[in-house]
Amino acid sequence: MEYITGSRKMGVMEAEELKKHIGETLQIHGSVYKLRKMSGFAFVLLRMRRAIVQCVYSKEFSGFPLEELREESCIVAMAQVVEEERSRAGYELRLLEVQVLSAPEAELPIVINQKQLSASLEKQLDFRPITLRNEKQRAVFKIQEGICRGFRAFFEEEHFTEIHTPKLVSAGAEGGANVFYLEYFGKQAYLAQSPQFYKQMMTAVYEKVYEIGPVFRAEKHDTSRHLNEYTGVDFEMSYITGFEELMQTETRMLKAALRMLQEEYQEELALLGVKLPVMESIPAIRFREAKELVAGEYHRESRERDDFEPEEEALLCKWMQKHTGSEFVFVTHYPSRKRPFYAMESRENPAETLSFDLLFRGLEITTGGQRIHNYREQLEKMKNRGMEAEDFESFLMMHKYGMPPHGGLGLGLERFTSKLLGQENVRYASLFPRDINRLIP
Repeated sequence: MEYITGSRKMGVMEAEELKKHIGETLQIHGSVYKLRKMSGFAFVLLRMRRAIVQCVYSKEFSGFPLEELREESCIVAMAQVVEEERSRAGYELRLLEVQVLSAPEAELPIVINQKQLSASLEKQLDFRPITLRNEKQRAVFKIQEGICRGFRAFFEEEHFTEIHTPKLVSAGAEGGANVFYLEYFGKQAYLAQSPQFYKQMMTAVYEKVYEIGPVFRAEKHDTSRHLNEYTGVDFEMSYITGFEELMQTETRMLKAALRMLQEEYQEELALLGVKLPVMESIPAIRFREAKELVAGEYHRESRERDDFEPEEEALLCKWMQKHTGSEFVFVTHYPSRKRPFYAMESRENPAETLSFDLLFRGLEITTGGQRIHNYREQLEKMKNRGMEAEDFESFLMMHKYGMPPHGGLGLGLERFTSKLLGQENVRYASLFPRDINRLIP
């Protein structure tokens, strides 16, 4: 009988550690990213866990034929670390021995080892398991990892509890028709539009909760800003005194993510040429004032009275950056007609809600606000909207048995990532995008 102790595999070196071992012979592994054959020798670019490392093959010291190596072969190698001033890393690896673990059976359908992928977005997505191996493509999702690490570090520091809510639900949180229906053991169920109901419930348990997880929207939009499945970064807080606390919290959350990227992801940021926004504070403007500002400054008549059109979001951000220096802007007090039934209305003006959106570089990335916590008030609002309280019995249960004042928000991870990286389409920031046309790979 064997006993598994959880011991770590030793002896394989990571790229980040190689410079500390100049003059030594080490074991490395990775995939052959690119072969550049020269006169009498060859450069072998090896794709390791986080970096592309330059190796050198030469008959003088390599104990195997170069023909054993093909691009995208997975190998384990013994290599000598040699100082090399002409290399960007300050060293190169002399390949001494190689074991080929696997080799491709066919030519790649798309060239992935150039600085830029020359294929269209659609072709890149068709061959996503391959194109994600490109150095810049995979850097996108290391940065996205860094954003989530920054968020989680913030939530831990501020004593939020991480929760995991159901994605199969009996009612849509946002209402409307943009839900995915499915049969659930003879009953009708839906894919969750958000963790909204559950995170509200949990504020009475833990006070402050968050979740980073999938969100499903059956919207028939085919635009550069929409996905039918995306990653939501949600948090909810109780015992708040006003929705402004939520905006303050999000500002700190975003600062934490940007700080994490600055400290831990310099290589990826440099590779993609990313300039992180400077964010000391974020300006906030009321919805009606913002609409009037855009209409007056840009002589543009809006066709949408109770919401922003995409062009208006872009113009408002343009004006804010010019006049305040901020690439972010909070828009507050959205009309009640355009906000969900659980949004709390202003006592001074019931036509407005205590809610907000956060816009970043021309795009809405966050929606949030204070929720109704009083049972009778929630029932009345649902009645005024022609909703059946019986359909939301489990949601109303929390109100019926006492809820503290609370509120929260949801941020779209892919939207934030794509805008941070200056991408023209949110699909570039989704590992395997799901839209109205795409269900594979």
